[in-house]
This record gives sequence, structure tokens and C-alpha cells, in this order.
Amino acid sequence: MLIVKKKGTILEKTSLGFESLGVLNPAVIKEGSTVYMFYRAIGKDNISSIGYCEIENDIEIINRKEIPILYSQFAYEKCGVEDPRIVKIDDIYYLTYTAYDGINALSALAISKDLKHWEKKGVIVPKYSYKRFKHLTEFHGELNEKYLRFNREYKVSKKHKKEVFVWDKNVILFPRKINGKFYFLHRIKPDIQIISIKNIQDLSIDFWEDIFLHFNDYILLTPKFNHEISYIGGGCPPIETEEGWLLIYHGVHDTIEGYVYSACACLLELENPMHEIARLPYPLFEPDKMYEKNGIVHNVCFPTGALVQDDDLYIYYGAADEHIACATVSLSTLLTELLLNPI
Repeated sequence: MLIVKKKGTILEKTSLGFESLGVLNPAVIKEGSTVYMFYRAIGKDNISSIGYCEIENDIEIINRKEIPILYSQFAYEKCGVEDPRIVKIDDIYYLTYTAYDGINALSALAISKDLKHWEKKGVIVPKYSYKRFKHLTEFHGELNEKYLRFNREYKVSKKHKKEVFVWDKNVILFPRKINGKFYFLHRIKPDIQIISIKNIQDLSIDFWEDIFLHFNDYILLTPKFNHEISYIGGGCPPIETEEGWLLIYHGVHDTIEGYVYSACACLLELENPMHEIARLPYPLFEPDKMYEKNGIVHNVCFPTGALVQDDDLYIYYGAADEHIACATVSLSTLLTELLLNPI
């Protein structure tokens, strides 16, 4: 039987200006006995930055910075640096995040060798208008109607003089190269897409043109069950297991009270993660605690970081877009349950 234990909230907002409205959606990475957490902090101006803290015993805060470690510096992120995820490949830490300019939300990358000094590499996904997106993706047939509904261009006041792009968020790298290539997930609603590339710097216009001309070939996961029927998106960096890559992602369904965000789980092939092996037919966990049901956005469990300690899988998540919480589950039991539900 699959039992998820919720540990409650482990990080709350403070009176500091940069995190006075909420803390949420953390990236985590463990070195030795210390967990390093990079979390989205919402300030009184409603602009997000990335806060930093250190954790011992997987849930105990021992050191927390009073200023953000990453913040808005460039035009493409002037209204927010949001929702980080982190992996270490070779000797480099890769932190992906959503850059928000007030209109467009697009995935960006920063790298570091010491978790303290970060070099921003800019937006790494394409800047496509809805019209361009539709033109490219329908070259080989009609696109799922949901893509049109979620991504159709909206009106922006002419005084802003801003181009409007299709939102491409939740870029998450796999924590090692596979057959000499970087693999990463990204999300254009309603599905999760996957790509691979030899070098990060090769994410050129020509590369993306080819990807979008064959868009259906790169759709990894689509909504399948009721708890994720509206849309899905990437969650935590994939975890390598003997059974395959364990992916904790978020699934969303619509209700009369609005969207409900749940944590979900699936397995991908180890050497070819473009193939799904199995998927839980029910949420791994969903909002049922007060701190998940009530906040800036109600009814949200948004997983973004995970660690394995012996057989315990720790999942760190944003709760109601206001708190950071943690849940644990037996890794072996979860894998067994997944394998009972092959695709």
C-alpha cells in the first residue's frame, strides 16, 4: 500500500521585503549532509526572486539568507525570477527558472560551480508568437485543440509595445547526460515535451524550428486521468532508479472552485526517456491540508524538488503558492506501485 506522509510546512514567508507575500516552489540539491534549497520568494511588489537556505536532517532549516540569491537583472525577467529547478552534471550546477517580463513567461538558465556565484545564460526556449507556433506545429497535421485554447494570443495594450510569445515553462534537466546528450523537459500547455541536445549552447533558432516542425514527436506526456485532465507540467528533476527515471510532475484538473494541482508520478525508460513505462492512475498526493487548500492560490501542491535518503523519497513542494512543504514516501513501494500500472 502506498502511504504518503506529509511533514507539514518547513519554510514560511517572513517580514523581509523580498519574501513578505509568500515562499514556494523550491529547488533542492544535497551535498554531504546538507540540503541546499533555492526557493521562489514573492515580495511586496509582487515580483519574485530566488531565496536561499540550507537544511539538515532533510527538513530542518539551519541557515537562511536575508537577501535573494537571484533576482531580476535583465529586461526578459524584469517582473520575476520564478520556480527554480536544479541539477548537477559533471562539476556544474544548472539552475533553470521561469523569467517573467510582465507579459511573457519563458524558461531561462543560470549555471554555477559553487552554488553561490551564478552566471545567467538567458532565455533558452524559443520566442514564438501564437501564429508562428501554430504555423510550425501544424505542418504535419492538426494540433490538439487544447494547444489552441491554452496558447491563443491575448490582447496587450499598444502602449506596452511588447511582443506576445507562447509561454514555455518548467524546463527541467535530467541529472546526467544520456548517450552523451543533455535531456530536458519543457512545457507548453497542456502536455510535457522532451528534447535532447549535444551542447546547451546549440539551442539555436534552427534547432527549435526543426523541433516545432515535428512537434508531436517530442510530446512526452499528455493528460490521461481525471486528476490531471486539464493539463500537466514538469515537477522535480527526474530520479534515476533501477526501474527507470522516476518523474514527479504536477497534474491539474478544473472544478467549480477553480483548478486543483496535485503531485503525480510516472516512470520513463533509462536510456531512452522519450518513452513512458508506467504512470500512477491516481494522484501521489493532492491538496487536503489547510496550508495546501488556502493561500495565495487555493488547492495547490506543486512539486519542484526531490531527494532520496535510503528508501525514503522526500518531495519538496509549493503549497497554495504561499508555503513550502515536504512529503515522504517509500521509494521501493512507489516503484512497485508504478510497475503495476504500465502504459
